[in-house]
Amino acid sequence: MTILDPSLLDAAAFDPADGAVAYELDRSHVFHSWSAQGALKPFVMAGGLASTIWDYTGNRYLDFSSQLVNMNIGHQHPKVIDAIKAQADLLTMVAPAHANLARGQAAKRILAKAGRPFSKVFFTNGGADANENAMRMARLVTGRDKILSQYRSYHGNTGAAVVATGDWRRVPNEFSRGHVHFFGPFLYRSEFWATSPEQECERALHHLERVIVSEGQASIAAIILEGVPGTAGVLVPPPGYLAGVRDLADKYGILLIMDEVMSGFGRTGEWFAWQGFSAGEGDWTPDLITFAKGVNSGYVPAGGVVISESIANAFETQVFPGGLTYSGHPLAMASIVAALDTMDEEGIIDNARVIGTDHLAPGLAQLAAKHPMIGEVRGLGVFWALDLVDDPETRDPVSGAVIAQLKAELMSRGLFPFSADNRIHVVPPCVVTPDEVARALAIYDEAFTAVELG
Repeated sequence: MTILDPSLLDAAAFDPADGAVAYELDRSHVFHSWSAQGALKPFVMAGGLASTIWDYTGNRYLDFSSQLVNMNIGHQHPKVIDAIKAQADLLTMVAPAHANLARGQAAKRILAKAGRPFSKVFFTNGGADANENAMRMARLVTGRDKILSQYRSYHGNTGAAVVATGDWRRVPNEFSRGHVHFFGPFLYRSEFWATSPEQECERALHHLERVIVSEGQASIAAIILEGVPGTAGVLVPPPGYLAGVRDLADKYGILLIMDEVMSGFGRTGEWFAWQGFSAGEGDWTPDLITFAKGVNSGYVPAGGVVISESIANAFETQVFPGGLTYSGHPLAMASIVAALDTMDEEGIIDNARVIGTDHLAPGLAQLAAKHPMIGEVRGLGVFWALDLVDDPETRDPVSGAVIAQLKAELMSRGLFPFSADNRIHVVPPCVVTPDEVARALAIYDEAFTAVELG
């Protein structure tokens, strides 16, 4: 991999006065996502490189949030930046109705990673509108209305995507019709009184089939699932579950959409998370794949839908009633081409897999053995969650105050964390090194010890 050493950068080049101005401008003029605005005290980020970020006073942090779990190739990779600059010199904008070399090259590379039977890519601005358009395609092709999705899920903030989302954020936004939710497998907090992965899988599939039958199979267009539900807690599905969902979809004539917005492009140590479960389970494939985030690490906003040949063919004579001004924006497409080529050339997907199996899995297991607050460790690749509990027996979640204290302890020791509900997610860039993981594990250990003693 390209070695990017943040220690070579001169932190003194960043003026603390600029940080103060940035904070004041933000608090005066910026409206933030998912927040009560008055309580915010945002971190002011000055720069980043690879797995490290820093503020305007020169404090450096290991970025074990990957920002929003999307900085897969790391901050400021020079090959991606150079590709964006080169495209900016050539062409900065083209209407989506026209053909463009960068767009075609990006689509070809994404399809090569998805494999058969996928033949086309519809580009969007991000993950939410990718899911919107995938659901739209499913409804148009099947002539059916309902979309099934899990309660423990997140699919985006736009109209249908936020209602497909299973968590609390959908409730104030339920204006889109035709959405039904079901429980997926989660053995640690089982809804099915299961005591083994096999039981959890079997009972979750039975529950899903009962929902399908009860809703009326002829009314259901698609089931949308995350490859590995991320925001909901890095819920790695048990063996056979995704293949079982594919079987149920086939049985009832329902399309299967895999949402790989967060879990795709290296996050689980695979190009797409579903591919890691498909191998050895019948080599099944979904009908549609949605992506964003890791495809270019968010260097320029981009997302899309990977479309199977049969669905693409349905629109050969039927008009697809959807489009976006910035679909396949040249700067975004150039960043995708460079990111995917670099991931191939530098073995970044393999690095994520090895970091997971050889470093994070054993290291986090040792951490859990030492700290009773860590009720469960789960994950793959560079996609992990620590489920934190007050009591290992009752598994009652820790409070928000405990999470806030943990975050403060981690930040004070030089690690930038990602938290959700009662969990700390361990989600570094795919380019993270073994030495950085070792340093992070030591920081997690110190922070948990401080909170437990406090």
